[in-house]
Amino acid sequence: MRGFILCLITLVRKEALMIFKDRRNRLILVMPVIVQTLIFGYVATFDLNRVDYALLDEDRSQASRELTRRFDGSGVFRRAANLNNASDIAGVLDGQKALMVLHIGPRFERGLNAGEIVKAQTLADGRNSNAAGIALSYAASIIDAYNEARLRGRGISLEGSKLSITSRAWFNPNLETRWNILSGLIAVLSAIQAMILSGQSVAREREQGTFDQLLVTPLGPITLMLGKALPPVLIGAGQSTLVLLVALYWFNLPFAGSYALLYAGLLSFNFALVGVGLCISALTATMQQALLFAFALLMPMVLLSGLATPIASMPRAFQWATLINPVRYGVELAQRIYLEGAGMAEMRKIFPPLAAIALTTLTTASRLFRSGME
Repeated sequence: MRGFILCLITLVRKEALMIFKDRRNRLILVMPVIVQTLIFGYVATFDLNRVDYALLDEDRSQASRELTRRFDGSGVFRRAANLNNASDIAGVLDGQKALMVLHIGPRFERGLNAGEIVKAQTLADGRNSNAAGIALSYAASIIDAYNEARLRGRGISLEGSKLSITSRAWFNPNLETRWNILSGLIAVLSAIQAMILSGQSVAREREQGTFDQLLVTPLGPITLMLGKALPPVLIGAGQSTLVLLVALYWFNLPFAGSYALLYAGLLSFNFALVGVGLCISALTATMQQALLFAFALLMPMVLLSGLATPIASMPRAFQWATLINPVRYGVELAQRIYLEGAGMAEMRKIFPPLAAIALTTLTTASRLFRSGME
């Protein structure tokens, strides 16, 4: 046992020296993670902080001006154009001069004073369906607030005759996309480097001509596999720490869970990813092939992880495919522990699949190493 541990430590040290001996490698392992985290934190968001809209006010009354003041004073809507007639609407939306058009008809105030049902039309550019949907929901809330204030001003009480909804968001009270993205990046960014490093490990030995030297050493396939796996796993954990620190101290995202449970999950997750990378490395002849295979797998794995789109909204076949995707479990684990403060009881559906994927991929990699050594 002592000899196995010494051989393993020696091999891990060798792998770490190969990775860190080049100053450029050290920079690549640290700087891109920090830069990507900052870019995602500021840029990758579905929140709308500014909506350019065009106004077509055919009534030009006190009531219509009061409604438009609510839009202009909302802090979200910014008036980009004032239209003169309905024929101008198509040009504004087609030219992307505004995301939305607010159209107030000519009998707006008279209809309100007469107690009629009056409609204000909102038209949105649906090429970006997510932004259009959010903008229309913002507009609807402003119009609802305007309607309620007007009825109260006329002495019409809504108490007892109106369903009142009080909303409260758990785990992300301000509904900021940044919280969801950054917590998921703790797993995703470390997965990229862990898989690429492990995918190139054996291919690098073949290119440098040192793989044959490993074959004549007394190292067994299990020792060789663990020695190749541990450095990428530890590097992935270190990169997750960098993302965590940026989220905590730069973006001030409150951490609600257990650090011990988070890192236990991240180590399981990295072992699963490294197992996939070692299988790629054992099957490829050059580092270039390993890199191409790793990127070919990483893109669908990230897309099927649930980081950008909910898994429940995917087609049924792709939902089943996510069950063998370790990135899906890594993202869910990081988000639930970070935002929700989930404990071990809530992780019962995440740890077993991760452990099963890690065991399967590492076992497969070990067999591939054994066949290569024989």
